[in-house]
Amino acid sequence: MIMKYKRLLVWFRNDLRLHDHAALFSAVEKAEEVIPVYCFDPRQFDSLSIGQKKTAGFRAQFLLESVLNLQDNLKSLGSNLIISSGLPENVIPILAKKYKVDAVYFTEEVTSEEKSVEAALEHSLYKDRIGTEAFWQSTLFHIDDLPFPVSQTPEVFTQFRKECEKLSKVRKTYPQPKKINTPDLSNDLHFKLPSWMQVEKVTDDRAAIKFEGGESAGMHRLKTYFWERDQLKIYKETRNGLLGEDYSSKFSAWLSLGCLSPRYIYEEVKLYEKERKKNQSTYWLIFELIWRDYFRFIAKKHGNNVFKLSGIKNYVDNWVRNEKLFQKWAEGNTGIPFIDANMRELNATGFMSNRGRQNVASFLVNDLNIDWRWGAEYFESLLIDYDVCSNWGNWMYVAGVGNDPRENRYFNILKQANNYDRKGAYIRHWIPELAEIPGFDIHQPFDLSTKELKEFGVSLGSTYPHPMVKLPKSFL
Repeated sequence: MIMKYKRLLVWFRNDLRLHDHAALFSAVEKAEEVIPVYCFDPRQFDSLSIGQKKTAGFRAQFLLESVLNLQDNLKSLGSNLIISSGLPENVIPILAKKYKVDAVYFTEEVTSEEKSVEAALEHSLYKDRIGTEAFWQSTLFHIDDLPFPVSQTPEVFTQFRKECEKLSKVRKTYPQPKKINTPDLSNDLHFKLPSWMQVEKVTDDRAAIKFEGGESAGMHRLKTYFWERDQLKIYKETRNGLLGEDYSSKFSAWLSLGCLSPRYIYEEVKLYEKERKKNQSTYWLIFELIWRDYFRFIAKKHGNNVFKLSGIKNYVDNWVRNEKLFQKWAEGNTGIPFIDANMRELNATGFMSNRGRQNVASFLVNDLNIDWRWGAEYFESLLIDYDVCSNWGNWMYVAGVGNDPRENRYFNILKQANNYDRKGAYIRHWIPELAEIPGFDIHQPFDLSTKELKEFGVSLGSTYPHPMVKLPKSFL
């Protein structure tokens, strides 16, 4: 092996892993020594327009755990991780000059805030005559392997999926380095959590899963879900569940920070199909990874339009910005149990099922007529598995300003409740004040008489709110 460089710096971002890491693998191959760096960016903890922090407590805790796990895993290979805080475009060049690196390697992102940081960093390093190289590694299908230019990414998911499945191949994962040579970093290993970064551990016993950040926890979750509990074979049937650890894979949290590589998951699915079973469920997990790709390439194609009120359809409905109504939705006090239970789960745990997300988004946008971007920001703040492209892509989708070929994405809440929580177990789990109401009636306490409600210990307007809207009844 011919070493090209004396020393390279690898800047970790949303790629907090050692397996299938293009930038790290390449750096280890090309340089005698590698310096791994992570930088907490204060801008990621600024306030959003709705007043929430961009990265609130649960998300921040998961991120911190992921970074510390990366450091531990690097140590096991003879390396370490410089953990810093500040603007990466200022911090990285200082470290690059201090350690006399030849170049800085990093993973390429797609949305504007991240791209502006990349540009500023490259500009600063260029002035110091230090090279940079960006690597694409956040998707299942590599950007260079798409059967079309990104600018011509199909607007309809089905077309995107079919063309990729037919004409593209998933590249093999990069092996994890066996050893990483790193110089003495001891003078830069004294990290103190900055005051602007508030972390919070989920302590609610009702949480569907106890998320722990990091590659090790992500690998453990995959091993448990696929191989120990053998849940992959029924994924398609259970993925719309609401309660429990295994109704869905829950990989999204580790995917969001790159603790798990989508290509690694793909290879494990293929191995499972070979050794255990191949069916619609095994395909469906890959199908979901392709959805994730789709939103990322759509975001790259459309740029900042994904964050605009009119979305990528350039369409504006008569949405309003009513803080009082929004607050009731955010707190889970709408008086619609199926909505409130999902929002309370999000607030208490930083997680919500896919089914729940679609329903609460539809309710905010279509029933309350609130600016969809407020909902997207609320999710950004709280969701442990927040992914900028998937989050904003899905909210555009529900608001009718995204890629859905259908005009109306209205979700009939009671019909959804009937389909996915007919006996009300999910409501009882998250809204204990309604727990005594039997059967499906728990979803519509507003239709019960005052006398009936009293028997169940419920008083609308007191123990539980009156409904904010009147829901359509014809759903059976």
